[in-house]
Amino acid sequence: MKTFSMAACIALLSSSVFAEDISGTWRYIDDKTGEAKGLVKIEKQSNGTYAGTALKSTPRPGYTPKEFCTNCPAPYTNKPIIGMQVISGLKTTDNVNYTDGKIIDPVSGKIYRLKGKVSSNGKKLFLRGYLGISAIGRNQTWLRVE
Repeated sequence: MKTFSMAACIALLSSSVFAEDISGTWRYIDDKTGEAKGLVKIEKQSNGTYAGTALKSTPRPGYTPKEFCTNCPAPYTNKPIIGMQVISGLKTTDNVNYTDGKIIDPVSGKIYRLKGKVSSNGKKLFLRGYLGISAIGRNQTWLRVE
């Protein structure tokens, strides 16, 4: 029984230590409708932070995706959304929790502060975009594309 308990403790500890980082392609989901909105590729940068680039926007019934970031501040103004870096500066110390990032909403043109957490199996990314303090913002759950 002691051996089993010890093995279980080691497995639990190692799962958080060896959690996958957020590098990869993610399907982002509309937090209001629950429908897939598109794909973002997140990559680790040379300075150790993470950045995400919009790869695809998914048309949905009653919605045609915008092609250009018309409401966005410089340097994003009137730039194509596909290929745009929508996440920047996201940092981690443990490959589970991420902070100090920024995310732009190409539809509204607003830039939000960003923090997140990856699930223990590495398949879900829980993000919080907010203005000022974390209590004023919105959540999204993104799904890793296999």
